[in-house]
Amino acid sequence: MTEHNHTDDSDTEKSDRKAEALLLVGALLFIAAWAGSVVLWGIPGLYIPAVILVPVIYVLMVWGSRG
Repeated sequence: MTEHNHTDDSDTEKSDRKAEALLLVGALLFIAAWAGSVVLWGIPGLYIPAVILVPVIYVLMVWGSRG
């Protein structure tokens, strides 16, 4: 084995990892907020955000299919 078993990260790899971390934290915060709405308001807190997100997901699906 060599004594130099470390890798040097380039700036793009660091920025990619930072973007991935931000997306993960954002998704976790979104899920936590949704769970909090269920705790506060019960069943309406579960289905009203889902109903509101239908047009958003529809637009994202169309946008993704356009390439």
